[in-house]
Amino acid sequence: MPASLSIGDFSRATHLSIKMLRHYHRLGLLEPSEVDLDTGYRRYSTDQIPAAQVIRRFRDLDMPLDQIRAVLAAPDLRSRNQLISAHLTRLELDLARTQGAVAALRDLLTDPAGIAPVIHRRAGAVTAAAITEVVGLGDLLPWYLGALGELRATLEARGVHPAGPPGGIYATGLFSQEKGEATVFVPTATEVRLLGRVAPQVIPAAELAVIVHPGSHASVDRSYGTLATYVADHALRVDGPIREYYLVGRHDTPDESAWRTEICWPIFSTGPAR
Repeated sequence: MPASLSIGDFSRATHLSIKMLRHYHRLGLLEPSEVDLDTGYRRYSTDQIPAAQVIRRFRDLDMPLDQIRAVLAAPDLRSRNQLISAHLTRLELDLARTQGAVAALRDLLTDPAGIAPVIHRRAGAVTAAAITEVVGLGDLLPWYLGALGELRATLEARGVHPAGPPGGIYATGLFSQEKGEATVFVPTATEVRLLGRVAPQVIPAAELAVIVHPGSHASVDRSYGTLATYVADHALRVDGPIREYYLVGRHDTPDESAWRTEICWPIFSTGPAR
């Protein structure tokens, strides 16, 4: 029979405050081994100390209480380890995002203006295979990856070779309202037949101010900002969707530093960038 400790001694033994122990009791996460019905005093057995230590470490790792409960209630070691591993993976992803944001912020502080040049270009009308849908801004990246993969697979299955780099056309509402029409397309020499989501489409001609964004899209807002400033400074803006052309992307290489994306803002007329 394990020895028991008062809630105060158990608190000292586990470095969990009495307030937290009472909270965990109310949640059913760590219930006392005994509760005096007259006084309400709680006592804990010494064999509950390991569970308390596990809870404390998981809380240090920001694991939600419902997940901690699931870990403690896991029927076997394998199930418990799977839950812990899943949380560690989420922490690693969060850490990677944080490190990326820190690096981008340091870069912004070092070079706030950016040095990417802006050029003018007239894009002629082209035939393309395209997928168009209304998309939420938060879903844009996975939607884009899925749509581009579907386009590539469909064209390959039909023996159609791309006639240029893939691109995207994004309505203003996608940015301003966090939901809007998005099109991903692959230029083709001839019109393709409709198949599922893949449809033939003519990408219209447009006058564009163009900037090349290097690397991943984690810091693409910097290139957008530089381009928008240029267009506004030169009073060139006209209504129309933003275009992107994916010169080198994740379908071409896993090396993010090698990725290159053209961002294109519609403008009045072509001319030398200043």
